[in-house]
Amino acid sequence: MISPIVSVPTGAPPSGATSLVDALEGGAVLMFPDLDFPLSPFEERFVERPFADGKAKNVNIRGEAATLKGAAGTPEEQAALRALLLRYRGFADDLIRTHLPAYLGRVTLAGTSYRPFEVDQRKLSWRRDDTRLHVDAFPSNPIGEKRILRIFRNINRDGQPRRWRVGEDFGSMAEKFLPRLPGYSPLSARLLAALRITKARRSEYDHLMLHLHDALKQDLDYQAKAPQQDVLFTPGQTWVTFSDLVMHGAMGGRYMLEQTAYLPVAAQADPERSPQRILARKLGRPLQ
Repeated sequence: MISPIVSVPTGAPPSGATSLVDALEGGAVLMFPDLDFPLSPFEERFVERPFADGKAKNVNIRGEAATLKGAAGTPEEQAALRALLLRYRGFADDLIRTHLPAYLGRVTLAGTSYRPFEVDQRKLSWRRDDTRLHVDAFPSNPIGEKRILRIFRNINRDGQPRRWRVGEDFGSMAEKFLPRLPGYSPLSARLLAALRITKARRSEYDHLMLHLHDALKQDLDYQAKAPQQDVLFTPGQTWVTFSDLVMHGAMGGRYMLEQTAYLPVAAQADPERSPQRILARKLGRPLQ
């Protein structure tokens, strides 16, 4: 089954919140067609040209200090861009509060990013090629018993859509790729943490997800022939998904905002639908 796109109409009643959580945890992408997030006249410049130094894929703020990284422009412009990202962080928090109230008080907001560049088609490295179907995993930041929830918004003012493709369900993909993956070494995980190569000890789940991410991107036959569909997110649309569960590839588009959040597996309505528990079932044992 290919991950479904579930449209959430404006003014969707709170009674629909349970069904939205069910769809999200089942591997859907929730698409909100017209949530309000206007740009001020001063902020319009951020969708006219990239205010980024080009050293990274995006501009972002992280942590309580919300220090702006990767930006370009005058001090006034950088301050306004930081304020825009802080406002988007609040927008994402309100979206969760309104439409996913079951997660209220359990979600931790992480990095907020401004993505002004066209999707990188240069393919300098297959591992960094986000046009290929993949699930998200962070090499230096082990997730363990947390989920990766992401809130995206297309702010392009010229009508350009953000082009995605989504793949088959996580369980079907895992059945194909798990037999190929190398075994987990707790000793190696402790060593990586001791050397501060990773921010914490890499769990078996983190190990499997990193190798799934790489195996998916390396397999060009799978990329071409696996069940998948193209999706267009037009300007003004917001979409939300668990990017560790939904296979996706970003195929085109520029000027986007993104909020990353973490949710403990135990805080899900149904923890058994998490990739952590799916992988454990496929292996027939608890993960280390």
